[in-house]
Amino acid sequence: MSQRPLVLVVAPGDDVYRGYCLRQVAAAYDVAVLTTGPLTWEKPYVVDHETVADFDNVDALLSAAEAITTRRPVAGVLTWNESHLTAVAQLAERLGLAVTTTESVRTCRDKAASRAAFARHGVPSARSVAAASLDEALAVAEAIGFPVVVKPAAVGGSIGVIKAETREDLAESYAFATRGVQQHGGDNRSVLIEEYLSGPEVSVECVTYQGVTTPVAVTRKELGSEPLFEETGHTLTAGDPLLKTVAPIAKAAVRATGVTGGIQHVEIRLTPTGPRVIEVNGRIGGDWIGWAVEQALGLPLARIAADIAVGAAPDLTPTRQQAVAIQVLYAPASGTLVQRSIASGFAETASWVHGPAWLMEEGDEVLLPPEGDLDSSRVGLIATYADTIGLAVARRSATNGHIALAVDVPAPGRP
Repeated sequence: MSQRPLVLVVAPGDDVYRGYCLRQVAAAYDVAVLTTGPLTWEKPYVVDHETVADFDNVDALLSAAEAITTRRPVAGVLTWNESHLTAVAQLAERLGLAVTTTESVRTCRDKAASRAAFARHGVPSARSVAAASLDEALAVAEAIGFPVVVKPAAVGGSIGVIKAETREDLAESYAFATRGVQQHGGDNRSVLIEEYLSGPEVSVECVTYQGVTTPVAVTRKELGSEPLFEETGHTLTAGDPLLKTVAPIAKAAVRATGVTGGIQHVEIRLTPTGPRVIEVNGRIGGDWIGWAVEQALGLPLARIAADIAVGAAPDLTPTRQQAVAIQVLYAPASGTLVQRSIASGFAETASWVHGPAWLMEEGDEVLLPPEGDLDSSRVGLIATYADTIGLAVARRSATNGHIALAVDVPAPGRP
C-alpha cells in the first residue's frame, strides 16, 4: 500500500476546466474522489472512488466518505467546485478534517453576507442591498443611485450579473438576475442591488494557512461589453507590481470572511477612489487561472490546497518567472455551431500554446447572453505563455488568428 496520504476530492469536475487540478493533487498524494457516476477521465489519477446522487446532500457525502475510510484513512478533504463548497465544508467538519468553518464558507458564497462582513471590518467594497421584488429593487436602486449592478446573491461565474443604467433598464435586469438564481441556485436565493464600481477588474489569488493569508498572484481580467460582465480573457505575470497594491485589500477581505484555510480567488475593482472588493471566492479561480499560476510562478494551487487540507504547511516559493494570456472562445452568434477548429499543425509547432480545449462539439446549440450564460455560450479555451506579458499577449493574438468559429444562425421565423 502507498505511504502517501489520501486526499478526498469531491466533484472533480470535467477535464477541460479542472483536469489540471486533479493532476496536481495526484502528483503529490493518493486521491479518492466522489462523483455522481462512473469514473471517466479521472481514472488514471484515482486510487479509490464512491458515487453519490447529490453533492449537496451532506449525509450522502458522509456515507460515501465513510465507505472510503473503511478501506483507508482520509487525511484531507477538498473541492474546487463553487456550487458544492458549503456541503464539502460541512463534510470536512463532520470528518474532523476542516481547515476553515462552514460559516466562513457560507459568508464567501453569500454575497450579501460578504458585503456585511466587509462593512464590519472596514474593507472597501460596494453598497449592496437584497431585494425580494422589483418594487424593492427600484427603491434600493434609487437610494444607491444609478447605474447599479443587479446579481444573484450566491451564484458564481458572473451568471446573472448585469448593469442597469437607468430606472427603465431595471425590470429587465432584475428578471435576468432572477433567472440566474432559478437556474443555478445557491445558498442564498435572493437578488442583490449594488453600487456600480467603475475601473479595471483584477483577481488576487491567495493561499491561507492557519489563518495567515498570502497573496501569490494578481490576474488582470478582460471583460466583454457592458451591461454584462462576461469574462473573455485573463493575463497573469510573475512579479506584477500591482500585487503590492491589491495584496493588503485581498488579505483584509479574506480575514473579514473568517476563512482560516484554503485557496481564495478575490475579485477587486480598481476604482478612481482605490481598490474595492467585489467578492471572495473560497476556491481556485476558473478559466484555467490556477493552471496559469503554476505556469507563471511554479505554484500548483490545487496541490497547495491539498497540503493545507492534510495539515501541512505549503511551500509558496516561486520557481518560475513567466507570463500567461488566456482567451475564452465565445461563439460569434447564437445558433448551431457548425465549425470550431484550429489551423492544422499550428498548435503542434507553436510550443507556447496550451489548448485549444473545446467545451462544445460541432452540432451543439449555442445561446449567447443575455438569453444564455457561460455554459451555453463558451466554445473553448486557449492560453499562451512567454517570458514577458507583451509576448504572451502577442502569441495569444496570433493563435486567435488561426482559430475558426462558425455558427448557423436560424433565419427569422425558422425554428
